[in-house]
Amino acid sequence: MSPPEPEDRAHLAIEAARRSQDSLNIFTSIEGGALPDPAEGSLAGVPVAVKDLIDHEGRVTTNGSAFYRETATRTAPCVQRLENAGAVVIGRTGLHEWAFGFSTENPHFGPVRNPWDPTTSTGGSSGGSGAAVAAGIVPIAVGTDTGGSVRVPAALCGTYGLKVTHGRVPLEGVFPLVPSIDTVGPLADSVDSIEQSYRAMSGDKETAGLDSLMRIGIPEPWHGNSPTSDEIADEFQWAVAALREEGHQVHPISMPDVVPSPMLWNAIAEEVREVHRQFRSEGQPYGEDVRVRLEDAEAVTEADIRAGRDWQEMIRQRFADAFGTVDFLITPSVPVRSKRIGEDTIDGVHYRSVVSYFSALVNHSLHPAIALPLATDNDPPGSLQVIGPMRSEPKIIAFAHWLEHAGISRFRTAPGKFT
Repeated sequence: MSPPEPEDRAHLAIEAARRSQDSLNIFTSIEGGALPDPAEGSLAGVPVAVKDLIDHEGRVTTNGSAFYRETATRTAPCVQRLENAGAVVIGRTGLHEWAFGFSTENPHFGPVRNPWDPTTSTGGSSGGSGAAVAAGIVPIAVGTDTGGSVRVPAALCGTYGLKVTHGRVPLEGVFPLVPSIDTVGPLADSVDSIEQSYRAMSGDKETAGLDSLMRIGIPEPWHGNSPTSDEIADEFQWAVAALREEGHQVHPISMPDVVPSPMLWNAIAEEVREVHRQFRSEGQPYGEDVRVRLEDAEAVTEADIRAGRDWQEMIRQRFADAFGTVDFLITPSVPVRSKRIGEDTIDGVHYRSVVSYFSALVNHSLHPAIALPLATDNDPPGSLQVIGPMRSEPKIIAFAHWLEHAGISRFRTAPGKFT
């Protein structure tokens, strides 16, 4: 059977989105009526889903909230650039309320369910975008990442997900969480789709090659002290062995004090409470999870905030030092394979601390990183995080292509009949 014509791909994706909705609850809205003719470009006719806190002209932005309903008068540049490259937006995806969490178990819209196992979470906060790709509905979805909100759902849903250098993709038209570290990036079913969407959204035309042998660091004690499950640890070690077998230098690298800390929270609390100050003063309703976190943000002292910012500067210096000696850092993307919907702990630890263990520090460092599904037979597969120097997205993508071609990374659509 020949592939569908470009103008038909979006209609097929819309049909698949509608069929999946009862079982997976991926979308907050799905396009209806006539679709625009796709522009000529690198993404001509490619169906794309967009996280429902990114403005798209004429569509309602909800932020996954109980009360925010704003019809966008302009399209966010990151989406406009995709449309200029020919992409067709087919719907808006569910998210953790206000993008402020890692489960996408939304109290107002219901939980988004993981196509690999609908009793498990997609991760978050871009959970709907991860599920839309994993289910085979779209090859590309747009998410945001402030503490792992692209990479966590990419990992738990078995997709690719790129966290860009802070500022690499414009944030105009994207509702903020922590403006100083917010990013927008793609989740996708291949490295090629990651590259095409990244280049469209960022305008980055730089190309990069790879040295024949890469210097790759495993950060310690960050990696060694992690709550990684045995099965995820085994998959990570399989990837390390495969890299070494191909001749790459992979070794532990000391990054003192680079471990998750309460300072993560102190560093962002002031921005979080400023974003929500007006809504809170109006007495607007929030779900219990986010309400408690906002109250915690409001209780952080000025001294705590200063300490958090000092900690951020230390983290950034440690990353800069590390990239003076290695080309990339690698870790698992998340320490576990899944989180059960409705359960707040994993092995007695709050799930938020577990699933963000390897991702949140990267946002505070401002560096780019990619989550890649490993070529294993587990459902979903484990995920490898590759972190690069500032503004090194072309080199990260080149390495991701190599990992894909070497058979170390591979995407598989979740086995449910959603398309």
